[in-house]
Amino acid sequence: MIDERPDRSAEVVLLGRSNVGKSTLMRELTGHTVETGRRPGVTQAANHYDWTGPDFVLTDLPGFGFMEGVEESRREEIKTAIVHYLETYAEEILVAVLVLDGNSAVEIIDRHDERGEIPHDVELFGFLQELGIPTVVAVNKMDKVEDRDARLDAIAERLGLHPPWQQWQDTIAPIVAKRGSIEPLTDAVGDHLHAQHRDELLQFFG
Repeated sequence: MIDERPDRSAEVVLLGRSNVGKSTLMRELTGHTVETGRRPGVTQAANHYDWTGPDFVLTDLPGFGFMEGVEESRREEIKTAIVHYLETYAEEILVAVLVLDGNSAVEIIDRHDERGEIPHDVELFGFLQELGIPTVVAVNKMDKVEDRDARLDAIAERLGLHPPWQQWQDTIAPIVAKRGSIEPLTDAVGDHLHAQHRDELLQFFG
């Protein structure tokens, strides 16, 4: 399902549940219109955006988790494909951006916890750490959140990051993608690229 990857040795990936705003964020980062939709699961294949010159690709991976009208077996296939992709290209992926819906992430994580399940977001965050891929958690739709700091602290805690969230600004980035308010994310990604001596890629996250 996730094939036809451009032959690039440097990559930043976006991943997250369906309908959290990954495609909107992709549009903000690239200036390129990508398919978006209100119905979860519009993106069921990887969307690669590469530039003609630089050896770099930005990839929007398929949304995982609940998708209306999509059978559970298909949802599991998508999740397995994402895991396989991350494992296969871990050496090339300089930064992973895990997008959460700031308005609902805590409730979704807690609901899975109560059922004795490992929430997908928490599982993937841990998996990215295991693979050694620097990860930025883009907490989107923050315009809908009333108590901003309390919500971000709660998200940090559920990801195993000791609050307050402000001490994790290279990891937790509150954004509003549809308004183009993504500077905390671009700053965090830029910090990780700089740490890996890839300053030539900062132009894509300015």
